[in-house]
Amino acid sequence: MVWQKPADKKVLYLTFDDGPHPAATPFVLDVLKQYNAKATFFCIGKNVLEQPAIYQRILDEGHKVGNHTFNHLNGWKTDDKKYIDNVFEAAKYIDSNLFRPPYGRITKFQQKILCEDVENTSNLKHRTSNFQIIMWTILSGDFDIKLSPQGCMQNVILNSKPGDIIVFHDSTKAWDRMSYALPKVLEHFSKEGYRFELL
Repeated sequence: MVWQKPADKKVLYLTFDDGPHPAATPFVLDVLKQYNAKATFFCIGKNVLEQPAIYQRILDEGHKVGNHTFNHLNGWKTDDKKYIDNVFEAAKYIDSNLFRPPYGRITKFQQKILCEDVENTSNLKHRTSNFQIIMWTILSGDFDIKLSPQGCMQNVILNSKPGDIIVFHDSTKAWDRMSYALPKVLEHFSKEGYRFELL
């Protein structure tokens, strides 16, 4: 699992989970463009099917995508075969070897199946997978309806350092906090000489 990247230069890695979303994702893309920032979007398969034009815009504007399952499944609460099948269902629509488990919850066995090129002994191995599992260093907390937009912003600005992987969400639930915090985070770190790069 990747929690952080090398910290030898002023670089941060913005990631967005749960899109594409009809309002939130275009907003994110517009703000990223203002700051010449790149990001990685961990997409839900069913949302890619529902918002193909927005998904294509993510790619067209030079951002990266990752797999976030087809139905936002919790690996701790989902049968292994169902979970792996769901990841590969999403992979039909999301061409990426990056994977982030929803809620950060994945079992060691699920991780092994997704990350290793193992023989098909369990009927869980659909094909060569070799996913790289991307976690995070900083959770913005934008999904927490009890958190203020200012608190969300402070979570990121006060705690981020070079090489950190930051999580926001392009979703309805996160909108109030993300839409306030993201522009301020980009402005703050851009002034500090940081770049925002792809994973």
